[in-house]
Amino acid sequence: VRWMMYWIVFALFMATETFTDLLISWFPFYYEVKMAFVLWLLSPYTRGASLLYRRFVHPTLARKEKDIDTFLVRTRERSYETMLHFGKRGLNLAATAAVQAATKSQGALAGRLRSFSMQDLRSIPDQG
Repeated sequence: VRWMMYWIVFALFMATETFTDLLISWFPFYYEVKMAFVLWLLSPYTRGASLLYRRFVHPTLARKEKDIDTFLVRTRERSYETMLHFGKRGLNLAATAAVQAATKSQGALAGRLRSFSMQDLRSIPDQG
């Protein structure tokens, strides 16, 4: 549980760090403070990640639990519909490509077969 709390808080830290690096990285000792913060999160003596998780993350998740569940259900339904849509579209494209290839190759095959017809063979002089 302790590691779960750490990784959740650390992931949130990494997500916010992307933006804060752009905005406030010019402050003196910014990177040193950031490293000290990560050590504070990780330390078993301070239990910083556990403190932040219990004070901020868990209450927020508990408050928004129904919204998160609704979002997950809606996303699952949409992903299923999207997979069906793209699957049908892919099969249609493959079928169209197969029909076009067959049509083009049929013309080439018919041209080859015409060259071996009996009429063509009769026009060749008999060298016998």
